[in-house]
Amino acid sequence: MNMGRGDTVCEKELLEALRDHEISHAVLDVFEQEPLPENHPFWEMENVTVTPHLSGVSPEYQPRAIDIFEQNLNAYMKGKNHLINLLDPDRGY
Repeated sequence: MNMGRGDTVCEKELLEALRDHEISHAVLDVFEQEPLPENHPFWEMENVTVTPHLSGVSPEYQPRAIDIFEQNLNAYMKGKNHLINLLDPDRGY
């Protein structure tokens, strides 16, 4: 499963592993190029499930996001630097 960042997985190597049956199935929500080109082999492969870039959405998504924001805001207002889900721009996101 890849639902993180498009460049987390090398698509060329994944494609080869899927064709060689080294991996039985892949569920992919993100890609190196988005949107995924219409002629990309993933669309036609029976052992690949392409999802519509919404795999992280659930009924609990919004309440969890608000809770994290509230905790981070409270920490920030108290001058604390321990934040939840802190992003690292050097890692490419």
